[in-house]
Amino acid sequence: MVIKVFLASSSGSTAIKKKQQDVVGFLEALKVDYTPLDIACNEENRMWMRQNVPEEKKPTNGIPLPPQIFNEESYCGDYETFFDAKEDNSVYAFLGLPPPPGSKEVPMEERNGDAHREDEQAQAAEEEGEGGEDVAEGETADDEATEGETAGDEALAEEEEEAVEETDEVTEDTQARAQEEEQEEADEDREEEELRQLEEEEGLEETQEEEAE
Repeated sequence: MVIKVFLASSSGSTAIKKKQQDVVGFLEALKVDYTPLDIACNEENRMWMRQNVPEEKKPTNGIPLPPQIFNEESYCGDYETFFDAKEDNSVYAFLGLPPPPGSKEVPMEERNGDAHREDEQAQAAEEEGEGGEDVAEGETADDEATEGETAGDEALAEEEEEAVEETDEVTEDTQARAQEEEQEEADEDREEEELRQLEEEEGLEETQEEEAE
């Protein structure tokens, strides 16, 4: 299996360059064999990339930007999905490759098995808790009921404070995310304009060459 990374060698966008360097640098650090394919100097590479990125993964204008990652003919994802896989320690699963011996990444089959076991353990603990509650109900005294009401009031007050804090955090996160999205949209618009200019320049060069002939 060959990992293909579609890049733009002559991109004037610093954002694209940084994303490409991040992907390539991380693959090299993991010693993953990959083939870089330049879409700036090779029209065939550019058309193949655009045709094989799934429609639901393309931006609104229909033109996917590099870097785009494939395993042979299978689409793996773009920089954002690659970054998420790196943060989740699941890059090999993202690439469709088995993790090497000694890797910290857990194979997908084991991940599913661990999740199933955790669900079973949680269910067993819940059933044990329900049984203990039934026994405790028969032995509850009046003073214990009073203590329970006091604890409930304190817990309710804590929950209200936590709710206020969570609301503030969500508002801050939403504002930060909105600013990031605005910046990303501006970068994408600039990148698309640069690619369009690049295509126009290539078309002009071809026209001049034909006229010269």
